[in-house]
Amino acid sequence: MRVTCVLGTRPEAIKLAPVILALRAAGAGCRIVSTGQHRDLLGPALEGFGLAADQDLGLMRPGQGMAERLAGMLMGLAPLLREAPPDWVLVQGDTVSAVAGALAGFYGGVPVAHVEAGLRSGNPLAPWPEEAHRGLIARVAARHFAPTPAAAAQLRREGVEDARIEVTGNTGIDALHMTARRGEGDVALACRFAFLDPARRLVLVTGHRRESFDGGLDRVAGAVARLARRADVQVVFALHLNPQAEVPARAALGHLPNVHLLPPQDHAGFVWLMRRAYLVVTDSGGVQEEAPSLGRPVLVTREESDRPEAIEAGTARLVGTDGEGLLRAAEELLDDEGAWRAMARAGCPYGDGRAAPRIVRSLMGEVAPSLGTLEFEGQIS
Repeated sequence: MRVTCVLGTRPEAIKLAPVILALRAAGAGCRIVSTGQHRDLLGPALEGFGLAADQDLGLMRPGQGMAERLAGMLMGLAPLLREAPPDWVLVQGDTVSAVAGALAGFYGGVPVAHVEAGLRSGNPLAPWPEEAHRGLIARVAARHFAPTPAAAAQLRREGVEDARIEVTGNTGIDALHMTARRGEGDVALACRFAFLDPARRLVLVTGHRRESFDGGLDRVAGAVARLARRADVQVVFALHLNPQAEVPARAALGHLPNVHLLPPQDHAGFVWLMRRAYLVVTDSGGVQEEAPSLGRPVLVTREESDRPEAIEAGTARLVGTDGEGLLRAAEELLDDEGAWRAMARAGCPYGDGRAAPRIVRSLMGEVAPSLGTLEFEGQIS
């Protein structure tokens, strides 16, 4: 079996790496094609799993709009699929790269398999443009790998045949387990973050959503600045490369002594920080999935959630972008140990860390004995 895996961003690399490793362990050919969407971050993310892109389309240019990106990706992918047609095109999530891979496969007559299918917020503008991308991919995919039963139910409501849907769990949890095990006792990682004060509780923050560029990120950063004035707290803010996300954080937090503004972290570094955080503040979908697996309460700085399972389970809380909701919720968790423990013990609804073998078995149509050699099982804390 031959699979072409199309990806372009760091989250796609992290969530598809376990599937690529499982495919290769099962003897399947797997070609990794990078669109170049997040070139600076994609390479290191793949390297963390011992992988590299087989082909890099190198399509990104300064000032490109969404339409130009998509058009360039389709033009780059079409000849690759025509010259060496695979049995499957594999895409993950909801990026421009994922849409391009799905459409290129569909136009080229190659079946498309969608990892992390069925996520919906119900609002086409949040997350934007990802919510629309999900629907587009669902219309052309031949196989839908849903991370949760709720995601599978959503696909059925949209008319996807049950035979084309499989609930696998989220491959991001597979990647988290693998990275966490590799990071145990890593002296270099501990040295990287030696500046942290063990006497202060760590609040780990990220923020990057486009729908918050109109002031939401400024308000969130302002609330974090107020929180950081507490003597018992230290903040690590892992910045995003987009200036519209980075500038508000630097403006509000750059002068505070117990706030550490860090460049984007590799997966190993971010998992190390999550394991030591008291709570996590984020608008990232992937972090909403990972932190509950580590028993870390998550405050979600978004107005709608496309990952309601963690909120329903009680391990995540939607606090919006007005800043006040975030400040109230964070102070409650810092001041009320019972409230913190209730969220920390809620558990993870996103799977057991064995999504990748399930996906590969489905694609291959049989159980591959060699999949058992991969390290997917085990709990982390």
